[in-house]
Amino acid sequence: MTDVSASTDTSFRPSMLIYDRRYRSLTFQVIVFILVMAAMWWLISNTITNLASMGKTFDFGFLFQRAGYDISQTLIPYSADDTHFRAAVVGLLNTLLVAILGCIAATILGIAVGVARLSKNWLFGRLMTVYVEIFRNIPLLLWILIIYAVFTEIMPAPNAYRGDDPAWSMILFDNVALTNRYTSIPTLGMTNDPGSLDLGARITFNWATIAFVVVLIGGWIARGMIAKNAQKVQNRTGFRPTTWWKSLLVMTVPSLFLIWFFGLHLIAPALKGFNFTGGINVSNSLVALWLALTLYTAAFIAEIVRAGILAVSRGQSEAAFALGLRPKRTMNLVILPQALRVIIPPLISQYLNLTKNSSLAIAVGYMDLRGTLGGTTLNQTGRELEAIVLMMLTYLMLSLLISAAMNVFNSRVKLKER
Repeated sequence: MTDVSASTDTSFRPSMLIYDRRYRSLTFQVIVFILVMAAMWWLISNTITNLASMGKTFDFGFLFQRAGYDISQTLIPYSADDTHFRAAVVGLLNTLLVAILGCIAATILGIAVGVARLSKNWLFGRLMTVYVEIFRNIPLLLWILIIYAVFTEIMPAPNAYRGDDPAWSMILFDNVALTNRYTSIPTLGMTNDPGSLDLGARITFNWATIAFVVVLIGGWIARGMIAKNAQKVQNRTGFRPTTWWKSLLVMTVPSLFLIWFFGLHLIAPALKGFNFTGGINVSNSLVALWLALTLYTAAFIAEIVRAGILAVSRGQSEAAFALGLRPKRTMNLVILPQALRVIIPPLISQYLNLTKNSSLAIAVGYMDLRGTLGGTTLNQTGRELEAIVLMMLTYLMLSLLISAAMNVFNSRVKLKER
């Protein structure tokens, strides 16, 4: 067969777009791109035509109309007189809240269970196996409903904590009260309140919060500079100076000073009348959703961690033991760092699943993005297409941000091959 690309004739001919390997891949890419754009144009134009035939238009003006419904659990001020856009922002923040709390708790629990499954204690290891098999083989929606039913049907009413000999007592040193309506937890109080920064639209940030954020970011930067300087000393002298106490100082001392300066303290909830006041009353729908997402996702993370640990050669732990390292330090310093390259890629998928599974909050009445924009707002305005498109784009952006952040973390912790 004659290779057209090897011919001495260098003049361009249209047939080269198909038969010349220099142009063939580009030709197919252009064709596929044109077909995809044509399909999208047909879909969009067909949708607009169908909407017009029903007397509808495709616009997002409904976002700035009065919402007219209440949201029980909010992170920013909200009332029924606010717009649908603000209601959607409140729902998005509620989604981020349960997703962040769930990812943190599921990671901690999943790592602990995954390591425990490899324990030489037969009973302990089998108990962790039972936990993993039960939670990952029952649908998440059922766990959400079961946990929510436990809180609403078994937990006592707030006034059951009243009296010298109450039927129920608070937990965690009398700081948390579990009731059938909400879970009351302590809140932070300040003796020296510096005031707040008003950004408009009823969005304010306390100056104390801003101070803590600045101090933590500054401490993290200082910690990185200390580690970089230690690496330079090690490269120059072969000896790495002790830096843990310096890092501990720059990360904790400024925060401790701010705690003392602002007079931060916990305000425990107290029963007054028929309800708890003084603390934060977290809805049971949020608690049930968070617990279910945590327990369900942790079962999958445990298997990922166990697989990552087993992927590390046994000779690594044997070498560490030969150097005199204890099992706990061997796991922390030798096994887990090498297992991360196996653990992190599937861990990203679990974080994405947890974030998207939070949309099941509608089953227990927790007003997240699905409950606000894709629920009440959609039903009130009749703008189902616009609401669904916005929800899809929002979840897509959240997933891409999580993937990007975890990929950056993966590139920083992966083993550097030479």
